[in-house]
Amino acid sequence: MKKRSSTTLILYVALLVLFLVSQIKVSQIFKLLAAIYSTRRDQGTILPISLGPQAGANAGPTLASPIICNRSHLSYDICSINGPTLLDPNVSTFYVTGPINSTPQVEKIQPYPRKWDRYRMSNIKEINLISGPSNSPCMVQHTASALAFSVAGYDGDFFTDFYDEFIPLFITINSVFYTRDYVLVISNAHDWWMWKYADLLQSFTKHPIINLDNQTTTHCFPSATIGLISLDLMAKNPKPLPNLKTILPFHALLQKTYGQNQNSISTPLKSRPQLVLAGRKGAIGRLILNQVEVKKVAEELGFDVIEFEPKYATSMRRAYELMSSSHAMIGVHGAALTHFLFLRPGSVFMQVVPIGTQLLSEVCFGILAREMRLEYMEYKIGVGESSLVEKYEKEDMMIKDPEAFLEKKGWSSETVEPYLKKQNVRFDLVRLRKHLKKAFVKAKSFMEREG
Repeated sequence: MKKRSSTTLILYVALLVLFLVSQIKVSQIFKLLAAIYSTRRDQGTILPISLGPQAGANAGPTLASPIICNRSHLSYDICSINGPTLLDPNVSTFYVTGPINSTPQVEKIQPYPRKWDRYRMSNIKEINLISGPSNSPCMVQHTASALAFSVAGYDGDFFTDFYDEFIPLFITINSVFYTRDYVLVISNAHDWWMWKYADLLQSFTKHPIINLDNQTTTHCFPSATIGLISLDLMAKNPKPLPNLKTILPFHALLQKTYGQNQNSISTPLKSRPQLVLAGRKGAIGRLILNQVEVKKVAEELGFDVIEFEPKYATSMRRAYELMSSSHAMIGVHGAALTHFLFLRPGSVFMQVVPIGTQLLSEVCFGILAREMRLEYMEYKIGVGESSLVEKYEKEDMMIKDPEAFLEKKGWSSETVEPYLKKQNVRFDLVRLRKHLKKAFVKAKSFMEREG
């Protein structure tokens, strides 16, 4: 045992030296340390990954910085305190309580993975990290590390709840905490949000969640991570991160959370594939103007159609039960399509792509739908199916060449307003029938195979 501990210590010190004297990135250091750490067995003692006081104390008189921040990503910042720390919620600050070097360090971070979105980030509470002791005493001592982040996305927006919060949380836990225990520290969390996602949050952690906004008690942790690693939706060639080779494990977590009682409930076998038609009644833009006719066409082709209009108060279990028992889903690009995460792999997911939303449709839903092994289909609406032809000339660049228009204008109010807020869809039913017929063949095959 001594030999193994000694070897590991030497590797830690070697990596620390690499970080101090070379250009190796912090992320590479973490990967190397993670590879080492994964060989250790948990024997009941929390041993946080450390480039801080503990490692530095054995390496020599010069201590490594206890606070490390990676701000190189377009979508997120992430910081870590690699040693004992005290959280004072009254001032939203983590203080380093272990040995530190003589150079004081102060970092500030907004722990929300959308840092390119200036409007949204302006509402994210800032968390301070200070390499010095607090004047406040420790009231609660934790043996698990802290994982702190904000959930102040677009309040009530189902898409950002998952893409900016739960999927990044899943990635971060499986990247940083896969051998360690952790306590969730959440800021900007409304009571309704905590209530809506209570079951899912419980699936992430066995410990009580610390709500940073209503705490006055100080908490001590052996280490802390502040921020979440996210999918880089704004990359030029967006794709899932290497450490999340598939979204299927996340889907399995959702199934464990919301589908655990479904297997015990006997449901009659369906004779027709069930299609969920996701509507946007009450939403701003991207409405289906002839939804009654669309439903009728789908039913004529052999589908049982259920119209789904999710609201803020829609039960997660109810939504999961509906989606996971269905064989196909269709809807216009929008937040409600995030419910595709509840579909069973192998079922059909058809995204209706309005003019000017091709890239958004791909990065928001297309990539992960394929990763989830769904039968993914796109219906790109024609110019005549868009309500924009009633407001602009057909030769207008906005309609004639959306890619060039977006390249010139970028995503701004000038482009968001027409494409996302003013554009509705009136399907060409003859054309739609052809797409739905293909979807029906795939859905029926899935139903006969999986039930």
